[in-house]
Formats: sequence, structure tokens, C-alpha cells
Amino acid sequence: MTTTTSTTVDFPELLAAARELSLAGRWDRALRLLDATTPATSEDHALHRLAAAEAALQSDWFGGTDLAAERIAAVPRDSGWDLGFLRLRHDYFRLLRTDGTFRPGPAGKDPEALARIRRDALDLREGAPDKVRRGWAAMYLGLIADNLFAERTAAPAHYEAALHAGESGGDDLLVREALRHLGDHDHDGGDHDSARARWQRATALGARAGMVPGMLTQLMLLAVLARDTGDEAGARALATEIARWAGAIGAGPVHEQAAGFLAGADPTAPPSEG
Repeated sequence: MTTTTSTTVDFPELLAAARELSLAGRWDRALRLLDATTPATSEDHALHRLAAAEAALQSDWFGGTDLAAERIAAVPRDSGWDLGFLRLRHDYFRLLRTDGTFRPGPAGKDPEALARIRRDALDLREGAPDKVRRGWAAMYLGLIADNLFAERTAAPAHYEAALHAGESGGDDLLVREALRHLGDHDHDGGDHDSARARWQRATALGARAGMVPGMLTQLMLLAVLARDTGDEAGARALATEIARWAGAIGAGPVHEQAAGFLAGADPTAPPSEG
């Protein structure tokens, strides 16, 4: 038998709890918590819908679900920059992932959609209400250049801008994201020491934020580096544990990446020029 009760909680604390559950890979729990909540004001309602859309997008990215489109559509249209950024991230995810598989590069993608997502990111950067949001828009300009257009030389400047914004604005997750991708460029350039330093710091920042699936993808990069520097046994041991953890928490795409690595694939291979 299910018992329903009503209580009052501090709304910002509830949103923070839902966000932490989502970062930890407990997307279903985060969404059920939010769905069981009735916001008191129209402003709270918008924040509530944004939080649910964010949790759904995290679930789609790391868990292989298809929840974000419906949740984003439910966000009030006057939610401003934050709604625009959610839409941008979802569009990026859909362009990057084709038929359930992440496929970088412009090949097979609609040129109009590619041009539109870059314009949207530029608009978000120019219209950002603060430096951290501007940094997140810069981060996605880099990701779009890197992973959708295969413009490897253009991306790092955007990542550097994001890193600066995250450092000065105190956003650990933005710093982590920038370090992750700057380290990727270091790795491709053969600078293993710089890649290791960036990736190790990104791992620590992800841990501090409680980002469990993101921690696993970050450890995957350290497994790549172990293989590249001759420690195949260490690389395989780490990837085996990543696969085990990812399977246990239902992070299917992360599990697939680890399994691919164990079969010899390089998850850091640059996107094809198309």
C-alpha cells in the first residue's frame, strides 16, 4: 500500500538534492523526487521544470534513455537563457548520437542543423547573463567545433575561455569539462604529461561534485593514457572496473565505451574529417 503525505521543504534545497542525485547517476530517483513536488510560485515552477529537463538530459547522455525532449518541451517558454542552453545541449547530443551510437564529425549530418547549432551557441555566449554561463556557451562552441565540424584547431581557444570562466566563477563542473577536453588535445599532440595533469585534476573535480558517471568517463581517459605509455595491464584493469561500475549503475553508453576499449578501440580518436 502506498501512503501519500504532504510536507513543506525548502525549494532550493530540493532542487539541489535532485541535481546531486542526477549527477550521481540516480536519474530516475531525481525525476521521481521532482515529479512528487508541487512548486508554490510560477518562478519555482520554471526552475522545477528546468531541473527535471536537466536530469532527463543527463539520463539520456549517460544512461542511453530518451527522456529529455519531452521534459524540455514542458519548460515554460519564458525561461530565458537557461532554456536556450538546455535546447542547445540537447541538439548537440542528438547531432552527435546517431542510431544509438556517438558519431563525431560532419559526415551524414544536416548542414543546416550544423550551421544553426553554431549560431545558437554564439547567441548564447553573447547573451549570457553572467561569466559562468558565458563560459558554458564557450565550452559548447568548442565542443561543436571539435565534435560536429571536426575543426580541431579552433576548439581549444573556446575551452580556454571556458576554463577561465569556470576558475574565476567557481564552477567546478565547467572547469572539469574544459580540462577534460584540453587534455584530449594535449594527448593528441603527444604531450602526455600535460594530458595526465589535466585529466587527473578533472577526475578530482568530478569526484568533488559527486559526478559518478562522469567520473567513469574521466577514468576511461586515464586508462587510454596508461595504454599509450605502455602500461597495458594497468589500462585493462582500470577499464574492466569502469565497465563493471557502469553496468552496475545502468550507464550503458559508458559500459559500451569501456568494452570497446578492452577490445582495442581508442575512445579519444579524433573525429573524421568526413
